[in-house]
Amino acid sequence: MVRGVTERKKPLQEPTLLILTALADAPRHGYALSQEITQMSEGRVKLRTGTLYGALERLQADGLIAVFAEERVEGRLRRTYTLTAQGRQTLTEEARRLAATAREATRRLNNATDSGTAEALA
Repeated sequence: MVRGVTERKKPLQEPTLLILTALADAPRHGYALSQEITQMSEGRVKLRTGTLYGALERLQADGLIAVFAEERVEGRLRRTYTLTAQGRQTLTEEARRLAATAREATRRLNNATDSGTAEALA
């Protein structure tokens, strides 16, 4: 059995979420993933090479991504990755979870009374 396929119920770590999100609309190679993640996070997240490739190996072992293509570029092997069906399902579930949490936070903020806020206690 592929690791993570049935037991994944805990929230995704941010680097994992960003990698899967970056692959949601198109296959990408490592450097392109790194650039996309930095852009998506507005510069807040910059994955180091070792961290990125370690995560890609783990996600591949978990069955969430797969190698889409391999090519030689200047003598080096470049792998392009894509989401698997399981990866797309995992990302969809996580997006729904995050959206539900954001909706609830917004609802509570909109319904907060002055007496229940920290500002009222100051």
